[in-house]
Amino acid sequence: MRVDPRDVIRVKRDGGRLGPELIDDFLTGYVEGRVEDYHASALLMAIFCHGLDDVELLAWTRSMLESGTTFDWSHLDGPMVDKHSTGGVGDKVSIPLAPALVACGAKVPMISGRGLGHTGGTLDKLEAYPGLRTELPIERIRSQMEELGFFIAAQTPDLVPADRKLYALRDAAGLVEAIPLIASSILSKKLAEGLDALVLDVKFGAGSFLPDHEKGLRLAGRMAGLAKGFGLPMTVVLSSMEQPLGRMVGHANEINESLDCLRGEGPRDLVDLTVRQGGEALLACGLAEVLQAGEDRMRASFSDGSAMEVFQHFLKAQGAEGDLSKDLPTASGEAFLVAPKDGYLACLDCRQVGVALQALGGARVEIGGGLDHGVGLEVLARHGDWVEGGQPLVHITHRDGKGVEEAQMHLARAYQVALEPPNPVGETRTLV
Repeated sequence: MRVDPRDVIRVKRDGGRLGPELIDDFLTGYVEGRVEDYHASALLMAIFCHGLDDVELLAWTRSMLESGTTFDWSHLDGPMVDKHSTGGVGDKVSIPLAPALVACGAKVPMISGRGLGHTGGTLDKLEAYPGLRTELPIERIRSQMEELGFFIAAQTPDLVPADRKLYALRDAAGLVEAIPLIASSILSKKLAEGLDALVLDVKFGAGSFLPDHEKGLRLAGRMAGLAKGFGLPMTVVLSSMEQPLGRMVGHANEINESLDCLRGEGPRDLVDLTVRQGGEALLACGLAEVLQAGEDRMRASFSDGSAMEVFQHFLKAQGAEGDLSKDLPTASGEAFLVAPKDGYLACLDCRQVGVALQALGGARVEIGGGLDHGVGLEVLARHGDWVEGGQPLVHITHRDGKGVEEAQMHLARAYQVALEPPNPVGETRTLV
């Protein structure tokens, strides 16, 4: 079936429903080059304005999924599990979580992404290791799954190519935040991984990609409906991004904090969220009968060193160089944000912490842009702590002074000291 792409645009422009055939022809034509970027941009704008109902969204996601290669791991023993986070400041959970799941008997085929703006990306953090490769060909991914049962890699050109093209267009046209398009983008890639279970971490709070709480809940609901439509067991965890997760922000910094977690140490909020998501994943894929048993297995993999062993095998397999048991070096320049007076510390705008990292050169301002893995921030006092005037609140590591004053300005906006204790940050809870 070949239709005029303008006819598809008109249907959605006028608030109509797109049938599966129209969706499939349009997206197939876009991947093949028969449909132009300006056609796709017009349709995306119409979807942004009018949305997609559940039937349309299922058909849209199925067409995206079928636009390229999908993985089949039926010849391997063990359940295939993964997690996805909607993103935030200091969110490094994937790095200790994935090897711990493998140590607990699962397999983890993780297609991951890069950061943009104030939110970090797992691939960027891992590439703080010299030599580590995240752009892996399909055959290397398959062989590594057979050898280790685990990879973390970028989306390949063959994997959901419709999403690769559409995401770049959405970013250029200012259409990234459309809930149905976010849901289909995430789920199409996760479905292509050949999963048996998925954990979705929806962040709320100023430091998240979707700071609006209601939008986060809508995204969770749309993704839950999509996962059900494809028969994929999925658990949704709602977690706070009202302050940075853990104490470290910045790529080498966050790798080092992830290593602490893998050693059975690390800040409590990071360890607890990693254990919670891992327990949910083990429960969903049948490796734990109850959530507590799954969480106990996760903690044991940290304390007995098995998760760390899996992680080091992963690093070697993907080309990391040097002594993999040691922390990564960071930039040598130092500066601080200090408390202006005595009082209780409140993190009022976590997004500004991510923007401060960007000012130092540690985050991208555009897709494909460069970043400095060695610069970063260490949060020395947390939301709700009593602090004294002149006390260091944030330790800044910088490269030759680049962006220090701007970073301090953003951090000063992020934090406030007051005489009354602030409301506590929200608690993690399971929605689905």
